[in-house]
Amino acid sequence: MTSYSSIKTDLINAGAKWVDEPVVNDYGLITSRKPDDIPQFNAKIIEEFAEGRHEKQAKAAAKAR
Repeated sequence: MTSYSSIKTDLINAGAKWVDEPVVNDYGLITSRKPDDIPQFNAKIIEEFAEGRHEKQAKAAAKAR
């Protein structure tokens, strides 16, 4: 995932794999860092909705719970 860098340590301590990227998609959970990344975030959301459900991805996410 990605986020503001100010909470990076908290997320890593909670078990997240944190990266410094504008947008990250992890099994359908889409995260971004800051308001400047909103155009890339919106494009990724639209792309994911257009692709529809990913069965393999849905099964992997269900296992991870």
